[in-house]
Amino acid sequence: MRKSSQGVTVVALLADPDAPTEVAQHMARVLPDRLAGKSGEGRRFDVEVVSEPFTAGTEDLPTLTRRIMDRRRAEHWDIVVALTDLPLHSHGHKLVVELSHEHGWALLSLPSLGGLRFRRRALRAVEETVLSLASQQATGAGETPRHQSLGRFVSRLAPIHPGPIGEEETADLRYVVSGPGGYLRVLGGMVRANQPWRLVPGLSKALAAALATGAVATVNSTLWSLSEALSTPRLVIAMVGSVALMIGWLIVDAHLWHRSTDTSPEERKRTSLYNASTIVTVGIGVVVCYAGLMAINLVWALFILNDRVFASMTRTPLHASEYWTLSWFVASIATVGGALGSGFESDEAIRAAAYSKREQERRRMLDDDDDD
Repeated sequence: MRKSSQGVTVVALLADPDAPTEVAQHMARVLPDRLAGKSGEGRRFDVEVVSEPFTAGTEDLPTLTRRIMDRRRAEHWDIVVALTDLPLHSHGHKLVVELSHEHGWALLSLPSLGGLRFRRRALRAVEETVLSLASQQATGAGETPRHQSLGRFVSRLAPIHPGPIGEEETADLRYVVSGPGGYLRVLGGMVRANQPWRLVPGLSKALAAALATGAVATVNSTLWSLSEALSTPRLVIAMVGSVALMIGWLIVDAHLWHRSTDTSPEERKRTSLYNASTIVTVGIGVVVCYAGLMAINLVWALFILNDRVFASMTRTPLHASEYWTLSWFVASIATVGGALGSGFESDEAIRAAAYSKREQERRRMLDDDDDD
């Protein structure tokens, strides 16, 4: 616990474990100088990171704000900014950030910042938030500044706009996203938090089956003739079909599809958002696997195929286009083999590869609730 001294503002970044903590630790290295330079008045800032699962077991905003306020009172921080990688909702909108100038706290939902230039946006959001809270403390005004803006953070991240606040809520300023653009922004942030590229090394048994299938298929003369006979549209259909099969098989076999017993409109929207992030996360991982298989099959074909044998079987000379077409077709076949091989992976291994740690914890709690 650090207490503020004269001229020093203690800022705590209360972060959920995993990605939010990593983001907070990165911010803590640069925030003090940036805040001091923009606040003026010779003010200094002491930024510390506190990593704890303050969102454990709930996505309810009033519950989260009470927890944040209790932590601030217990530690005597001047300002606390809570960071979570859970998508939060408020009055039917997707929450970006909400603040209480009176109580010196803010809550930021990181997925609402999108998947591109994420760290820069997160740094700007926290910076603007802290400056807004600090300016209120410096003036000591009695009235809560409901009209106060977060400046560049808001104007450069449209469609972010002020959101409604209930009379009994402790927050006095809230920004939300809505509409298709807001949905895509939050979806991109959720997918980024899941880090879909981790799916590739996480599916070791499926990849082994795919590589074995591809190696055998590459030396099959029947497939040589088929690859030469198939048109580009048919090759595209084979690629799309194999990728879709792999995505569907992983989601169904590992029980990644989320079903909610709550039929409220807000819960249905939340469920659809989580399922969409699952499809995109798994889809990106499978596409990366497909591209890798194609590259490996191409190298294998260049090494193993003989142009005279190939020409005798297909009556077509073995040129660059033939190598490319065969590798493309074999990648589709190997992806189907990988889907079958993924059945040897445990559900826990696939979930660990497809989701962030926080999302894994959230889904485990939901499963436990359903079992109860």
